[in-house]
Amino acid sequence: MIAVQSLSRGITRRLPALWLAALLVLACCGAALAAQASPRSHAAVQGNLGGKWKGHYSGAVSGHFTIHWKQTGTLLHGTIKLSTPSGTYAIDGGVRGKKIKFGALTVGAKYKGALHGSTKMSGTWTSGTGGGSWSAHKVS
Repeated sequence: MIAVQSLSRGITRRLPALWLAALLVLACCGAALAAQASPRSHAAVQGNLGGKWKGHYSGAVSGHFTIHWKQTGTLLHGTIKLSTPSGTYAIDGGVRGKKIKFGALTVGAKYKGALHGSTKMSGTWTSGTGGGSWSAHKVS
């Protein structure tokens, strides 16, 4: 009985310190998550990418392209007109901060890269025939 009473007193004395430590941990985790999820840094870079873009690609296949984007938040939808393989294809993608990814699934092409401000972007592409690099600038 005496051992149980002394154990109970020890826990009772340490309880406020444990609560304080738990609150500090929660506060630090909350601050870290808020900083990580802050939209300020992403919004400044991704801006409005909607509109017409022109560019070129090289590597396993070379040519030029025209993209027409519609942007909803971080999502991109539109069309890409390629010189090789010749045609206009649906594309979907997304942007997060300075990173951009999109694909023309009907031709098996995947593009990833970086935004350079709100009027230029560049990166690499891959498809069943190989891969290479690409770059584009906003026209309107």
